[in-house]
Amino acid sequence: METFVNIAIPVALIMVLAAAVLSLALPLIKSLGEPKVLLKSLLGVAAIAVVFLIGWAIAGDEVTAKYASQGITESGSKLVGGALTTMYILFILAVIGIVFSEFNKALK
Repeated sequence: METFVNIAIPVALIMVLAAAVLSLALPLIKSLGEPKVLLKSLLGVAAIAVVFLIGWAIAGDEVTAKYASQGITESGSKLVGGALTTMYILFILAVIGIVFSEFNKALK
């Protein structure tokens, strides 16, 4: 049984990585035939990147002694803070979008 697990885990890992690569590559290949779709996707990615840069810029880089003893650096702290701030911003935007959509439906 142990040899089966030793073989199955790397095979499963390879399959998951292949699925991840293909799930990103195939839509990209398909969208190359339709540049307008590709442009919309790039605008979405750029918008998320801008939100992340805003979150990263306002994130603090303080590291307490407890975290410093665990190997957390100032840049790592700022990166995590930026990611959390980005998540908060996107969550708030999603809630605002849902509320706006519901009010818009109710008024029609």
